[in-house]
Amino acid sequence: MEAFFRTHKYLVEHTSSPVKRELMQEINWDNRLIGIKGSRGVGKTTFLLQYAKENFGTDRSCLYINLNHLYFTERTLADFADEFRVKGGKTLLIDQVFKYPNWSNELKYCYDNFPELKIVFTGSSVMRLKEENPVLSGLVDSYNLRGFSFREYLNLMAGTDFPSFKLEELLDNHTKIAEDICSKVKPLAYFQDYLHHGFYPFFLEKRNFSENLIKTINMMMEVDILFLKQIELTYLPKVRKLLYLLSINAPCAPNVSQLSKEIQTSRATVVNYIKYLKDARLINMLYPINEEFPKKPAMVYMHNTNLMYPMRPSQVGEQAVRETFFYNILHKDNRLNKGERNAQFLVNQKYNFRIEGENIRRRANPDLYYAVDMIETGYENKIPLWLFGFLY
Repeated sequence: MEAFFRTHKYLVEHTSSPVKRELMQEINWDNRLIGIKGSRGVGKTTFLLQYAKENFGTDRSCLYINLNHLYFTERTLADFADEFRVKGGKTLLIDQVFKYPNWSNELKYCYDNFPELKIVFTGSSVMRLKEENPVLSGLVDSYNLRGFSFREYLNLMAGTDFPSFKLEELLDNHTKIAEDICSKVKPLAYFQDYLHHGFYPFFLEKRNFSENLIKTINMMMEVDILFLKQIELTYLPKVRKLLYLLSINAPCAPNVSQLSKEIQTSRATVVNYIKYLKDARLINMLYPINEEFPKKPAMVYMHNTNLMYPMRPSQVGEQAVRETFFYNILHKDNRLNKGERNAQFLVNQKYNFRIEGENIRRRANPDLYYAVDMIETGYENKIPLWLFGFLY
């Protein structure tokens, strides 16, 4: 255990990357079992270490461990937690819990038998902590960690401290909100960089971002899909090819019959694979109102704009990027369906949105909202596209 304390001390002392401040404040840290879900690459490890640094420093009552460590091939999590507790441990931070077999049952054992011990663990976005996990049902308090919003990216890069807004606030007061922001910073000077590399925090690392993102994408397929869904490794080429075919056409209405021929598998398997890619936060699925999985989606989008560039660096369409950004940013707190009346999106079964470039040639429809790219401020039902990046 001393080796883990030394590792914890080193990691905490060298953790300086930005974290999700709002999520840090949103979590009820009094709960004894807390799960932090999120897609690979969004900073779950950093989040745990920053929590430890800010609240415990190198105090030995808090300990970070990674269950991917070979040590846990022969030592049970429950025994380790018990020893930590006996030695004065109060808060155990567990990374990559899904790499450990029987993790749900052992977490429940710790919860039932070590009431003085708080456990905070991270897991893949593919994991189901409430809906499909009866062992932990009613015990775990689950939260989602997302990549940077444009607001968070702008605050980081420009040294600003802008708050987030609810959708209704933006719809009612977008002109004033945009004017206030633009009086302090030029958001469009940062927007294209955000679309290219601002969602995943590892753009701050001194490594090739695109190469790192490709590695992350492959890990999502190999671990978050195949490993967690217990799919044989021999099917990996089919999943990879499906993602590629979707990515080079996204946003698109998927032709399931054609895709099944391309990757040489059944239509039902294609639809299941599309759902797995969605759960891994690689794509998003858009349905007409009152429809959902297992029906095929009306449209498929990449999960975020950063994923579009390494997939097809020479042919990323501006309109595809605009729509992908809008879907990704609104998806956190809103329900999106296929739009009506010539709109791409219906939000919360109430607002129809059309996503446009800066030059709207047609006459504006008063029944629609327009998210317009490359304008600093809007008016009436025309809202700057970048401003939706302030929804979280």
